[in-house]
Amino acid sequence: MRTVLGAPETRRKSGRAVRGRVVMLVDNAIEGDSRVQKQARSMAAAGWDVSLIGVTSPGGRRLRWEIGEAEAWLVRLPRPLAVPAASMRLSLRRPLAYGGAAIADLRRQQAAARTVDLRHRRATVAPGEAGQRLRLASAYAMNGLTRRWIHLRAAEHDRLERARQNPEAPLNRWQLHFWRTLRGNRSWRNLDPGLWDFEIGLARHVDRLDPDIIHANDHRMLGVGARAKMRAASRGRDVKLVWDAHEYVPGLAPLAGAPKWLAAQVAYEREHAHLADAVVTVSPGLADLLRSTHGLPEKPAVVLNCPELSAATGPAPDLRADCGIGPDDDLVVYCGGISEARNTLLMVEALPDLPGVHAAFVSVPPSGRRAAADQLLTRARELGVVDRVHVLPYVPHDQVVAYLAAADAAVSPLLHLPNHEIALSNKFFEYAHARLPLVTSDVRTMADVVRTQRMGEVYRAGDQADYVRAVRSALDGRERFRAAYDRPGLLDDWNWDRQAAVLDKVYTQVVAGAVPAQTRGSDD
Repeated sequence: MRTVLGAPETRRKSGRAVRGRVVMLVDNAIEGDSRVQKQARSMAAAGWDVSLIGVTSPGGRRLRWEIGEAEAWLVRLPRPLAVPAASMRLSLRRPLAYGGAAIADLRRQQAAARTVDLRHRRATVAPGEAGQRLRLASAYAMNGLTRRWIHLRAAEHDRLERARQNPEAPLNRWQLHFWRTLRGNRSWRNLDPGLWDFEIGLARHVDRLDPDIIHANDHRMLGVGARAKMRAASRGRDVKLVWDAHEYVPGLAPLAGAPKWLAAQVAYEREHAHLADAVVTVSPGLADLLRSTHGLPEKPAVVLNCPELSAATGPAPDLRADCGIGPDDDLVVYCGGISEARNTLLMVEALPDLPGVHAAFVSVPPSGRRAAADQLLTRARELGVVDRVHVLPYVPHDQVVAYLAAADAAVSPLLHLPNHEIALSNKFFEYAHARLPLVTSDVRTMADVVRTQRMGEVYRAGDQADYVRAVRSALDGRERFRAAYDRPGLLDDWNWDRQAAVLDKVYTQVVAGAVPAQTRGSDD
């Protein structure tokens, strides 16, 4: 019989005392997410029995491994509900359209096959076989009519898909208004039923582990954790839910081609937020937004995305050697994902105005996906600077700081978006611990810290000329900017060990019932 968490007794795992079982949930494959890895390692070291569960594609590898004393594993997650049902059925909006892109492609290919066959048959008919030639001519004519009909229906399907993906299309706006009015925060069931895929794939694993605390990272795992908490309550068990909000969901960029996606995510989060026993987040600005948005009884605890310096497992690789450059070459570095919103392309397009400066992108994830990185290289070739652009794979999260330290400056080129304005990202703290002059766009929170702490230069987001100015200034003043990190206590506060202590305190408080439960109703 399991000990009730909070009682004086402790359970034991592998010969060590544990304070309770924690199931951490994340909607990715773990390896590229340094925050959840740090959480798992540090909470297990603090005496919690930690299982970290991530997800992979149906064809992905099912892995189990250890992160310190925590167990990590991946669940294969099919996403059939993520395909909009509307894309697989006929529509009154365009009744001649095929019921799906696969059907349209199939019909086109079938018609092409018939055409190829008819050409072959005509080429092999002897000149004197007039009857056969007449039959082939008739078949050609019929096939031509069929191909025109297929072309018409396929073109209607293409028009229908464009209309479905247009957020300003009247029918899309009407559907969005209808479901939000009719179902409120439950409207995600109709707007994005693919959210059910996470619950279907993960629920039995969470229940089987019988946790005392569920630590749900981001909004999609919030719903999975909240429902697991409710199922446990129906069995007479009090499971605590800690929601770790990494982003401000209403401030996310809409998903291209899915006009109802963002509204669904907002509704999903709002339905489940009140079930969290405690909320933690990544920055003070986001903590304020979460409290006001969800009517939380107190401000969420802030657990910054600082590096885990104490967990370094060995020497880091050599950044300059990986770039193929020497110690005297100027090198600016960017670490993280490549996307249009992060404006990483600016770093490449500015290189013609920064002669001799190299740009490194530590951006190829463990999955090996590099389409976005290859686009940077393509643009670099067009500009004649490809020899100064270096696209590199991620390194283990505990080696990032040492790896980046070989650069001369670091860049955070974010554009103005709601989540960027309040962000204090992993890379920001990694750059700081690498003691790099920081070149950041004027997104509010990071720009304020850089200016206040005199860590580098701030430029106008998206302004290439101002970016070039900032890079030159950062390189010219690199020693002065590095000296800012000597300020007593600055880097000590930006250390994961300090942040882990905050998270451990949250766990301890929810177990003891010291954190007030959320009170706002699910349909507010």
